[in-house]
Amino acid sequence: MPCNLSVNVNAIAYLRNRRGLPWPSVYDLSKTALEAGAAGITVHPRPDERHIRRDDVTVISRLLREEFPDAEFNIEGYPDDRFLDLVEEVRPDQVTLVPDEPGQVTSDHGWNIASNRDRLRSIIARLHCGDMRVALFVDADPALPGQAREVGADRVEIFTGPYGGALVPEDNRRELDKVIATGRAAAKAGIGLNAGHDLTRDNLPPLVAALPNLQEVSIGHAVTADALVYGMAETVRKFRAAIGDL
Repeated sequence: MPCNLSVNVNAIAYLRNRRGLPWPSVYDLSKTALEAGAAGITVHPRPDERHIRRDDVTVISRLLREEFPDAEFNIEGYPDDRFLDLVEEVRPDQVTLVPDEPGQVTSDHGWNIASNRDRLRSIIARLHCGDMRVALFVDADPALPGQAREVGADRVEIFTGPYGGALVPEDNRRELDKVIATGRAAAKAGIGLNAGHDLTRDNLPPLVAALPNLQEVSIGHAVTADALVYGMAETVRKFRAAIGDL
């Protein structure tokens, strides 16, 4: 079964917000991505709404529900009360919990599950009551998928930033090996597997080839950058080809 592509539209929202105008349209480009075969849309609303805004979440939810009912909505975020209230209102298919501080530019580390065990278990149980699948954002560490399973998570999303950012071949291979080991540990633990951060059309194929249990990749920056060259629809098709979904 091919890996699914979820297009993260945060960078589109960030570009829109810097001028206070309604374009580029998060709605229109999300729709274009879905029409080109993206399996879902990802958003990461932050407290300061510097990119995705609360009303974007509502609009995208309606788009998926009314026009693309087979596509998935994934909402990422730090599980404070405001975030939990939002996802309980919207009821996305998947909630990806990340341990970000409010002012972080982007996610740069995964959960220390052992130090947050009771809290995560309680939050995950609460989200399960709303029939939402829950993924935990984790570093590339084979010990973590089993811990995520123990607190009730349905999937882990491996933070692939160090792999994507390793441009020296030796470093790249070392980081890929860590991701692969973690992905295989997820299969052994019986927990689902996602990946995201700094993934590109070049570094996706070896990752997908090594991890047949990889269910979803969430990609925003590279998709947005390539869309400036190829357009959103063609970019989605190129990324689908990179993960063997075309």
